[in-house]
Amino acid sequence: MSLHQFAETHEVFNQVPSLDGANLYRLDLPLQEWSRRFGAGWAEQRLDTYGALAGGPLMAAGFLANEHKPQFKTHDRYGNRIDLVEFHPAYHELMRTAVEHGLPSLPWTESRAGAHVARAGLTYLHSQAEAASGCPLTMTFAAVPALKLQPDIAEHWLPKILATEYDPRNVPMTQKAGVTIGMAMTEKQGGTDVRANTTRAYPVGAGGPGQAYELVGHKWFCSAPMCDAFLTLAQTDKGLSCFLLPRHRPDGTRNQFYVQRLKNKLGNWANASSEVEYRGALAWMIGEEGRGVPTIIEMVAMTRFDCMVGSSSLMRQSLTQAAHHCAYRQVGGKVLAEQPLMQNVLADLALESEAALALCMRMGRALENPHDEQEAKFARLVTAIGKYWICKRAPEMVAEASECLGGAGYVEETILPRLYREAPVNSIWEGSGNVQCLDVLRALSKEPGVLDALFHELGDGHGDARLAAHIRQLKNDFSDTADIQYRARQLTEDVAVALQAKLLLEAGNATVSDAFIASRLQGRGRVYGTLPRGVDVAALLARSTPHLS
Repeated sequence: MSLHQFAETHEVFNQVPSLDGANLYRLDLPLQEWSRRFGAGWAEQRLDTYGALAGGPLMAAGFLANEHKPQFKTHDRYGNRIDLVEFHPAYHELMRTAVEHGLPSLPWTESRAGAHVARAGLTYLHSQAEAASGCPLTMTFAAVPALKLQPDIAEHWLPKILATEYDPRNVPMTQKAGVTIGMAMTEKQGGTDVRANTTRAYPVGAGGPGQAYELVGHKWFCSAPMCDAFLTLAQTDKGLSCFLLPRHRPDGTRNQFYVQRLKNKLGNWANASSEVEYRGALAWMIGEEGRGVPTIIEMVAMTRFDCMVGSSSLMRQSLTQAAHHCAYRQVGGKVLAEQPLMQNVLADLALESEAALALCMRMGRALENPHDEQEAKFARLVTAIGKYWICKRAPEMVAEASECLGGAGYVEETILPRLYREAPVNSIWEGSGNVQCLDVLRALSKEPGVLDALFHELGDGHGDARLAAHIRQLKNDFSDTADIQYRARQLTEDVAVALQAKLLLEAGNATVSDAFIASRLQGRGRVYGTLPRGVDVAALLARSTPHLS
């Protein structure tokens, strides 16, 4: 007997078919329904087109952009300091596709109802393919409200910020059709406490809003250092102020903006986060002097919203991967998705994913009505609530979805390890969990009418006695101000699940809303897969993965 007879040691079988090239929008019935529900039905073709891109070429680009991390180049071959970050072409493909489809600009260029919801849907699809590229896209999008506070600067920059052309070249903005915007707020000694910042701003001339300053100091975190300009904070004689700092001076020379190093992060690998120094960097004041935090909050509110959307996106992609695997993989001669305990787990994950999406889309609608007092107060509060709750739920959900694949879910060839590394960043960025919960209390105690707006939104329980009882308890809890900071996380969680339950009830799918309320308001489960008896898990799974039903 010759040895070549043993070259093939086994037959490959019981494997899952590839999802490569799947249209992520067509796979996602909840996304289709919630987009329409909150006014983005007109964008269905756009979402469908982007769903095909996200599940196809962008998904492939995401793997490449993470395999080939950004590289920092301090000097050119002649010894000149250049401070360049070089990216793999796949990263530029991700950025170019997103910019050309309006992810950083859509709500600002199309003032129709549902524009914020449509843009959230596009972002939700994009981040499933590659989330780290979302950082510069988000900041470019979110910079617009802050810049509008300084009309003379906005007139100069906004046409190129809102252009649907991506140009990664390191040249002055005057030579570009489109630009991107970054942000640099935190410093070593303060972190979240930006009022402890030591960076100083010195007026070049008269000083004041719209005027030029030179900045001296450092930033411990500067996201996306290859952007064309950055919103940043520095101290003046009147206190912390907001500035727009471009990478190039008006004469075309490089600004005194120096990258110290790139951050070696847990995840978010395709994005080049950095430490930077300003050595007399030229910048222009945005908004009122000494009011830098309220000015840049105009940007932060939008980036926090995108943290919600981004975390929801990671949750959805992890659910898609888990449900797809379990629909085909057999254990003990039976498909996993037909086994009762696995059905419990997958249905629970599906509930979590849809509830997160629903709250995001409701927030999108609120952002479209800033002049409506009720909607403005709702957005002010729920930006912090949603940012806290959804971003906290994402890592746990991605971990559970990974476990559905067994050992395969721990291997880089699947996307799940990347999703898991990515999941914590949204909870940390733009204010950690405690910051969000304290912001909830701040809004409720210092801004008149916010608590009333919350309970107006929640209503009386929408005919569900369980939700009604939960709302009554919430009112009691907020009326008791003793040790309220100590209880801030519990209060924020209770509001978040109440809002999600209310949205699901209003949508009219009793299978979804009843399962959510029974498990989140009444259930005692501490991990996923503890849904109570009587839940229609088959219907929940068919809804979350209709292509598999």
